[in-house]
Amino acid sequence: MNLQNIILFWAAATLAGIVPAAAEDAKIERGRYLASIMDCGGCHTPGALAGKPDMTRYLGGGDIGFEIPELGVFYPPNLTPAPEAEISQWTDGEIVAAVRTGVRPDGRELVGIMPWHAYAVLTDEDAGALVAYLRELPPIASPSIPLTGAGEKPPAPYMKVVAP
Repeated sequence: MNLQNIILFWAAATLAGIVPAAAEDAKIERGRYLASIMDCGGCHTPGALAGKPDMTRYLGGGDIGFEIPELGVFYPPNLTPAPEAEISQWTDGEIVAAVRTGVRPDGRELVGIMPWHAYAVLTDEDAGALVAYLRELPPIASPSIPLTGAGEKPPAPYMKVVAP
């Protein structure tokens, strides 16, 4: 293939949307990689905290909570774009802000067990890739387990978080 044909091919591919689609695929794959090394599934996948993750409901919300003394028991939410998942109502920027700062769009802080301090250093490119990946997940219809206030009986199993 000569240089002229290569240039024509890339021009046609760009006009046809092939190159941007490939770039978007690479971005989503980067997001998949980041979600894996950030261990999002370790909390946000049913069964994961019991050592038996249900990969058919990957990132569909954890079913084992974390008790934070004097606050209550928190259950990891569904991260898929299912309509009932709260995150599906957030903008891309709101998701990035929550991951990096630990603050939800409504101003409330995420539960302290969420390792946002470690994620605060994500580059804009990586944060965008993570969001693109979450947006492309298959929606998992999974009712979220509600927060249980301090002193209330939790509706599902939980672990107690204690300070040293």
